[in-house]
Amino acid sequence: MRLPALAVTALLVAALPATALASPNTPAPPNTVAPQNTLAAAESGLHYLQSATNGLNASASASPVPLRRPKGNEDRQQWNVVGDTLQEGGRCLGRSGDQAVLLACDSADARWEVVADGASRVLKVPGQNRYLTTEGEQARVGTRRDTWFLNPVSPTRVAVPQDGSRRLDQVTFLTAHNAYANGVDGGFAPPFVNLAPNQARGVEQQLADGVRAFQLDIHQTPDGAILCHNSCTLVSGPVALNVDLRRLVDFLGRNPSEVVTVFLEDYVSVDVLRAELAKVPGLANVLFRPDQAGVRQNGWPTLDALRASGKRLLIFSDEPGRDSLGAMFQPDWTVENYWSMGAGVGSSDWSCYSRWSTPLTRTEPGFTPLFVMNHFRDVPFTGTATSDNGKLADRARRFCEPAARKTPNYLAVDHYHLGNALSAVAELSRDRFQASTR
Repeated sequence: MRLPALAVTALLVAALPATALASPNTPAPPNTVAPQNTLAAAESGLHYLQSATNGLNASASASPVPLRRPKGNEDRQQWNVVGDTLQEGGRCLGRSGDQAVLLACDSADARWEVVADGASRVLKVPGQNRYLTTEGEQARVGTRRDTWFLNPVSPTRVAVPQDGSRRLDQVTFLTAHNAYANGVDGGFAPPFVNLAPNQARGVEQQLADGVRAFQLDIHQTPDGAILCHNSCTLVSGPVALNVDLRRLVDFLGRNPSEVVTVFLEDYVSVDVLRAELAKVPGLANVLFRPDQAGVRQNGWPTLDALRASGKRLLIFSDEPGRDSLGAMFQPDWTVENYWSMGAGVGSSDWSCYSRWSTPLTRTEPGFTPLFVMNHFRDVPFTGTATSDNGKLADRARRFCEPAARKTPNYLAVDHYHLGNALSAVAELSRDRFQASTR
């Protein structure tokens, strides 16, 4: 079914009744749109036009129109939906041959038909079988039927259920980047001195302070899987993975309502990891296995369901082939933005784009990957971390949520105790991003 006006399709969810927004897992009916009379009161507004193919946004910063990493409006990514046009700065998204260009808004080549395609939209040349497409980092026009997301700059937000009724993908957790690199629990960096720690408090204190997810680097040595930064050579007093895992398992034993997650940057063999996990008493009693719990078919469990089962520890690895150990291959279960915001001092890059080959917007029928939002620099200077952590919620809402079309489940920071990162967790836990095309 086709709509005559871009504004009608782009603002579909804005005009839906509240009951239709109550369930974020309810998929849009394929190739259908709501009757036009339900959208009569819809208003035009600012949107990002994001490619479903690569997660990049169309930008009016140049003509022909490029695709850029989502970055707010710093390079003119916000388009005003007016009738059947997308306007920016007095010009409109249009076409010239096979190129997407900026044109005068009264040009016939600046008008688009919009076709619903499940949760996304197809921008079609009126009266022709030609569409707005992607070619690398360029917006083009061709016969391939590419799909796009129209994400409102001021999106709809939906309230989350009460604590126990929330699914795991409706919760946001404070996450310590390189949690082991703290200079308190033991050595982590060569040679001998622990330069530029990512955290200033040990793992036990991190747990007490509200950290609920831990990013850990493990390296293979004759002593097993050891927590080190880049290399364990010449590290004084390094800590083994099993030591920190015992801390987490013991914490869960003392706190039966808590849920903890571990993300492994994994440089060890399967056999070494297996031996290391076997050293942790009680691990099997608390380890949650999403592959065995039907998560991909039924979605994530609620917090109450996890508590009732006692399975409240999730372990992910960035290396495949560990699933049989209970360390899930992370790209199968999460999406994650690129880790670096830039150097340790100076201006930072707040754009949010995928660390992996799959886009941040990836979803599957009945299953939403958990979203890991990295928010730290190349070098963890405390002054910079203090400033960055104070802006965590702002970056999440203005840049990362529109890029991923979901609220982060994990906020990963350096020096979590500076800049009040927990306030960002609380803010993002009050409600969740609801994309208009979802």
